[in-house]
Amino acid sequence: MNTVFVITALFFPAVVLWLTARYRVLDAIGAVLLCYAGGIVLGNTGVLPGAILPLQSSLAEATVALSLPLLLFSVDVRQWFAIAGKAIVSMLLAVAAVLAVSTLAFFALRHRGAAAAYQLAGMAVGVYTGGTPNLAAIKTALGVDNATYILFHTYDAALSLLYLLFILSVGQRFFNRFLVPFRRLQAPSAAAVSYDAESVNAYRGIFSAKILLPLVAALVLAGAVIAASLQISSWFPAGRAAAVTILSITTLSILLSFVPRVRHIEKSFQAGMYIIYIFCFVVASMTDLKRLEHLDATILLFVAVCIFASMALHALLARLCRIDTDTFLVTSVSAICSPPFVPMVAGALKNPSVLLSGITTGIIGYALGNYLGISLALVLQQLGGLP
Repeated sequence: MNTVFVITALFFPAVVLWLTARYRVLDAIGAVLLCYAGGIVLGNTGVLPGAILPLQSSLAEATVALSLPLLLFSVDVRQWFAIAGKAIVSMLLAVAAVLAVSTLAFFALRHRGAAAAYQLAGMAVGVYTGGTPNLAAIKTALGVDNATYILFHTYDAALSLLYLLFILSVGQRFFNRFLVPFRRLQAPSAAAVSYDAESVNAYRGIFSAKILLPLVAALVLAGAVIAASLQISSWFPAGRAAAVTILSITTLSILLSFVPRVRHIEKSFQAGMYIIYIFCFVVASMTDLKRLEHLDATILLFVAVCIFASMALHALLARLCRIDTDTFLVTSVSAICSPPFVPMVAGALKNPSVLLSGITTGIIGYALGNYLGISLALVLQQLGGLP
């Protein structure tokens, strides 16, 4: 079964891309959402054995690690600096929104049977400014019991999926109604014209010797970047390893993007996006909808409020600060879902210019998440007079 699953994951995106080329309705939905849908269906049919979970987790981690260098090799860092300031501001607004909403949720729900509402607030701030590593770290730091942690994590996974589906499907059109549309700083280059990764046309000629050989070299180089990053992360405590690995991969890949021969490798971005499609399929196949049968209304409501109310408040603040839609969306996703999900959003937006902004601000969130989450939880614990 393991071999069949790996083969399915590798080739399912190719089938999706072929179908989007033939059927306009599927093209309108987009490859990212279709890969997600396929994974959810497969993961909830009962076909996959429980023992396959370690393989799914390893494959998800491997695809993220391999896709990032391929995506970042083609980044024009000089152009990114022109929009970096707004991305940092948008990330700070996202952090402020999560802090405010988590605090309000604590005071609103602390008398609804959640004796440890301050723990929920701390975990919410940690995971919605950083990511899962922060959630696990704060769980340990605050002494959150396993049952509460598992329920929080389960509801977070389910509601984050709904959040992502909204962002990927209609998010850009919706927020363009009241946010400033993203303004491209220059006319699209030849590389940018071929960027539309959710199209079979973007992959045409990829197996020709002229394109394939340099692309194989890019894959080898990506492997070297991953190996070096894993070595670097081994020098840090285990709790920091994931964040350090992503930071190292990002940094080394950006440095290599300054090398013209690396930056101009054709189809590097498309290859990275294809691997992201594999990631979408694999992650979605890990979603177990049966876990939602036994509801804890307080925890579910707490998570839902923190995700969607903080997104709404972030959008309001972005409007006041004149943050454009695409920058708002990638920084929102990097905060609520963490940096590995940024490339798929950049792909859905068809805007590679914001890729680096999303990843960079997400890494900042990793660094801030533990400090903010634990600090807020302890403050709320004292304000609430809780033991």
